[in-house]
Amino acid sequence: MRAVVQRVSSAYVRVNAETIGEIGPGLLVLLGVGEDDQQADAVYIREKIVNMRIFEDEAGKMNRSVLEIQGEVLIVSQFTLYGDCRKGRRPSFISAAPPERGEELYLSVAEEIKKHGLSVATGQFGAHMEVGLVNDGPVTILLDSKRQF
Repeated sequence: MRAVVQRVSSAYVRVNAETIGEIGPGLLVLLGVGEDDQQADAVYIREKIVNMRIFEDEAGKMNRSVLEIQGEVLIVSQFTLYGDCRKGRRPSFISAAPPERGEELYLSVAEEIKKHGLSVATGQFGAHMEVGLVNDGPVTILLDSKRQF
């Protein structure tokens, strides 16, 4: 499982010009599910998202998590995180999970983060979406449950 995590002042996701998810200060997570991903991958990503210390403390150091600041989380599915451009000009997405499995694990990450008491908004799996954000910092972190980076 791969995630692009961005610390944001605000973020939203729209489908057909309608806002379906919106958050204030917190994290925007673009989440891709790989073909071999299991529940253990979802647990790894979820725990990183909730506990990653990328918010500033009183001294201005990145020392607080989204959980500690009671921030919000917007999770948007993005299978293109598994795009492979090493050959040719068009990305190959054969490493992405099939839609049914991808949606199942995507939703499980969102639901488990909610259990931490955080406000969680989501995009619409499989839809064409517009995502807007105000990146705070900017702070952008890449996560991979297989620890490839």
